[in-house]
Amino acid sequence: MLTCRTRVRDAAKGMFRHLVATAARRASAATRAGPPRQACRCLATTPPQPKRSKPEALLALARVDAPAGTLLLYWPGAWSIALAAPPGALPDLKLLALFGAGSIVMRGAGCTINDILDRDVDGAVERTKTRPLAANELSVQEATAFLALQLTCGLGVLTQLDMSSIALGACSVPLVLTYPLAKRFFAMPQLVLGLTFNWGALLGYSAATGGTVDYGVCLPLYGGCVAWTLLYDTLYAHQDKKDDSKLNLRSSALTIGDQNTPMFLRVCGVATVSGLGLAGYTAGFNDANAWPFYASLSCFAAHLAWQVETADLNDPANLGARFRSNGVIAPVVLIGVAAATLNSA
Repeated sequence: MLTCRTRVRDAAKGMFRHLVATAARRASAATRAGPPRQACRCLATTPPQPKRSKPEALLALARVDAPAGTLLLYWPGAWSIALAAPPGALPDLKLLALFGAGSIVMRGAGCTINDILDRDVDGAVERTKTRPLAANELSVQEATAFLALQLTCGLGVLTQLDMSSIALGACSVPLVLTYPLAKRFFAMPQLVLGLTFNWGALLGYSAATGGTVDYGVCLPLYGGCVAWTLLYDTLYAHQDKKDDSKLNLRSSALTIGDQNTPMFLRVCGVATVSGLGLAGYTAGFNDANAWPFYASLSCFAAHLAWQVETADLNDPANLGARFRSNGVIAPVVLIGVAAATLNSA
């Protein structure tokens, strides 16, 4: 019995000496390494992002928390509605409101389609890894059911228009379905986005006139708006260029490259202002009474120039701010069109 106790005691002493020696070595190593870095303390105290509830995840899926895209979808249609107004009249306020509702619904539906198709890719991209499907907050079945609801609401908005405008609106569906896949096979997916996002430049005029499209007005407007999208979405694409390159995805940022992007953006800016200016001129803004339109277009042009000349293609915060600013400056053009139309009576 005594021998067993002695052995246990000796083993305990040995274990204790081992623990003391290990602690001493670690303390010595910590002393040599110096105090812990501030970043480590910050990481240790930063709580993980809480998981969203289902309603919150659905709202995030529709990008309700990021309205910039909705505004960029809305303004070309609003400009077209305003250009269709007769001299001395304001734009159709009911139509403006209807297009606003449609922009909210259909932009959300487009985001849902995009996230369903990109759910595996989004998880590998820093900016998009917290999207609801990538973060496993929603299932594909839940997102698909939500998409059905969004499309039903969008159809409800579209059916408030005349039959010719309904048919014209339906013609954009192939583009809506194509865009989320464009980055996988097309070097300039931003061009597909521009053709899709600015369909309102055609539809707005049709809706305001009961089904008539003045292509002399609408085609320059549409082309100018496509160029505008190429400008702001190329800035946006530079935020993800490193991740896109690793994932073998395509974008205008990668296709054009950092060195050529500034000149490309300048050309897009000139094309945007030229398209809008030609649309206004063809719509009847061709005398001194049209000065509000050209004044507003000058403000818009100056803002585009500011974006291009101050963009830092390697600073996501800088690029994100310039992207979002487009939705804020666009109402200036609407005000200019409306004021020039009233002034022409």
